[in-house]
Amino acid sequence: MSTIDRTRSLAVPSSTPKAATEPLAKKPAPHQPAFQKSSFEPSPAQQKNLLGGLIDAAVGGIKDIPRFVEMGANVFNATTVKEITSLFGGAKPDRAQDGMFVGAGGKVLPSTTKLGDVPGVTPKNNPNPDKTILYVNGIMTPTAGQLGEMQALADSSGAKVVGIHNATEGLVKDLAQCVTDKLDKGKNPAVDTLADTLYSELKAGRDVHLVGYSQGGLVTARALNDVAKRLRVEDGLSPAQVEAKLSHLQVETFGAASTKYPDGPKYVHYVNNADPVPTLTGLGGDVDPLAFLKDAGKGAVVHRFTDGNLNPLSNHMLDTLYLKHRVDFDQARQNQF
Repeated sequence: MSTIDRTRSLAVPSSTPKAATEPLAKKPAPHQPAFQKSSFEPSPAQQKNLLGGLIDAAVGGIKDIPRFVEMGANVFNATTVKEITSLFGGAKPDRAQDGMFVGAGGKVLPSTTKLGDVPGVTPKNNPNPDKTILYVNGIMTPTAGQLGEMQALADSSGAKVVGIHNATEGLVKDLAQCVTDKLDKGKNPAVDTLADTLYSELKAGRDVHLVGYSQGGLVTARALNDVAKRLRVEDGLSPAQVEAKLSHLQVETFGAASTKYPDGPKYVHYVNNADPVPTLTGLGGDVDPLAFLKDAGKGAVVHRFTDGNLNPLSNHMLDTLYLKHRVDFDQARQNQF
């Protein structure tokens, strides 16, 4: 019988190898670089394209500056200079033509003229178009400027274009009038002429195609509301009947400053996301936290796109930007752009 070794621990056999009692060595962690390139970081080629795009946008904006300087000079001449010279028997300022019809050759006719009697501006390639568009201009646009826009619209649409002049009295007064138009306060001769013309044409059973640009969109919305009210009050039509009557109107707006339009007309609204006028004061761009407060009109088509350069004025122009994106009205109503 062997003797018991009382000095041996019961927990660890005396014959346990030394290697088993040592902890296993940890594997070294794989090397982690201090910075890992994100998959979202643009490649050198993408960075170059982005930089090139910004440079092109900046150059485009700078190139447009002379045009806007000339436009400013024309407005100054049509307002301040003519206000002074008219006191001595010279030409009247632009405000004297507010709310009047503008036709071919810049001919200005009284607001009481029937729409069919105004000689409109025709496309350069078609002196006898079978369609007519009624056009209302925006702020800071003398009659000569509106005439140029009418020609561009005629060439783009293939229609004869008749203008209702929204006169300018300079930037400050024009902007103040935009505010009163939004509030439906104060007198605006362009609103009155457009409303009277639309009401008369609808009563005669004729369809009307109208275009409002910038503040002209505000004028259009306000006039349409006036017509709707007149149909209810004077003609005793129900809301449904008013909508049916207004459905004879085709309405296009470009960069418009109105946030609401009455139901009834067939609408197509063009909004450039790079244009601060419609995005900040109109129907809003693709991202608009205030969209729930706005109403483009029942069944309206709103075509939003992004185009332009770093000059916000360039991004708002009718002839050089918006009309590039315009398509035939019936095609636009099918959302085919």
